[in-house]
Amino acid sequence: MEMQTISDAVPVLIADPLNARILAVSEDRISGFSADPIGEISQLSGVDTDTVIERITAMLKAGVIRRVRQTLLATSLADGALVAWQIPAEKLNAAFEFMFQKDPFSGHVVIRSTDGATAGSRFRLWTTLKVPQGFSIRRHCEVLGRLVGAEAFHLMPAKCLFALGVGHVRRRQILPGSKSDEPAVVISTELVELSPEQWAALVAIKREFTPDELQRDIWAPRAAEAGFSKADFLRVGADLSAKGVIGRFSTFLEHVKPLQTGEKVTQYNALYHWAVPPGREIEAGRQVGRFHIMTHAYWREGGADFGNVNIMGVAHGKDKQLLLEHKSAIDTHLKNLGIEVAYTNVFWGGRSEIKPSEFVPSEYVRWCQQWNVDADSMRKA
Repeated sequence: MEMQTISDAVPVLIADPLNARILAVSEDRISGFSADPIGEISQLSGVDTDTVIERITAMLKAGVIRRVRQTLLATSLADGALVAWQIPAEKLNAAFEFMFQKDPFSGHVVIRSTDGATAGSRFRLWTTLKVPQGFSIRRHCEVLGRLVGAEAFHLMPAKCLFALGVGHVRRRQILPGSKSDEPAVVISTELVELSPEQWAALVAIKREFTPDELQRDIWAPRAAEAGFSKADFLRVGADLSAKGVIGRFSTFLEHVKPLQTGEKVTQYNALYHWAVPPGREIEAGRQVGRFHIMTHAYWREGGADFGNVNIMGVAHGKDKQLLLEHKSAIDTHLKNLGIEVAYTNVFWGGRSEIKPSEFVPSEYVRWCQQWNVDADSMRKA
């Protein structure tokens, strides 16, 4: 029988009206570092704080929400890239498991396919990767490639971002062509240096919340854990937000896998590719990023392996044809603006796992020791 509650009293289905109202806010609308994220969710959703805490706690315990955490803009804290891997078919699933289970620096791990043999279709495994400041992302990929038996990999660091969010519940109602009144804001990927005080607070800020930790005064225990007064902790959090390294306070749902309630948040994960004229990447990216369906949009260079694409973006949905219609609306918009698209493609996500990428230098040294790798050899030249 389909599970609907963790008790007789607290519904955990995302289709429940109150849960839907909360999730429409809590997935991606609490931007930056908030001193009172629970209060903000309550205010924006119109649901009282006690009920917000009760429902998020229940959904987290039931596995409907997979994690609650303060996200970081790790592109400002560590070198990162989207990595496409060419893996022999017989090693593909084992490579997927290794990236997910044994490499804490790989975040999104997705097996992708295209609707036919197209540029780059031999690259089936896609990951997002972060390595701490001072270490080489290419050398990390070389080590991973040896460990999983990869035939080739292609690094695509983001030159800048135009959209970064989730909001799958909210995006279910978006129609093709829906977009903001203004082009998207450019988000820099320039690395930011932090003080020891800021690193200490950041480590406490980024840790996932357990159900028992969900309360209105959510930061007081974290402040104590990190050795700060609450006032100082909030001050440092605000400073980190001003530096552009704080993302959003978020409740994360599974993208594709069925929830424990049997519901699916989304079914299709589309990675859109566009090749626009050199020199127009920022203009095109700001136009792609303004479309409400886009959870991610960025300038990445795909090179010859991927038809020289330079604008990429991700959208999720429950209907494949509808996602193609969303892309068609974006294609038409670019054409109407005189932005020529020389090549375009869609890489569809299949099996996927998502976890936060680690970026703390001490954790990287520990990982190198685990795999008998000389950490000093992994540093940038």
